[in-house]
Amino acid sequence: MDLTQKTVENVAYMVEEIKQKLRVVSGAAIKGSHFNEDQYDDIKDLYDLVNSKDKFSISEIEAIVAELGKLRKA
Repeated sequence: MDLTQKTVENVAYMVEEIKQKLRVVSGAAIKGSHFNEDQYDDIKDLYDLVNSKDKFSISEIEAIVAELGKLRKA
């Protein structure tokens, strides 16, 4: 996967990877289709953050999920 390209597919891929890494229970509420390439840079930052760590506290998970919520399409 070439994440240097700002595409809807890459955004959806990163969102799914973030959900899996965080083991988000309510993952169905967060779908790649809720985002578009306009949020690519912000989602890439979250993706890089999530991939840089092995474990997350509950408050970190909540903050990341909240940030994804803010980035969703209206």
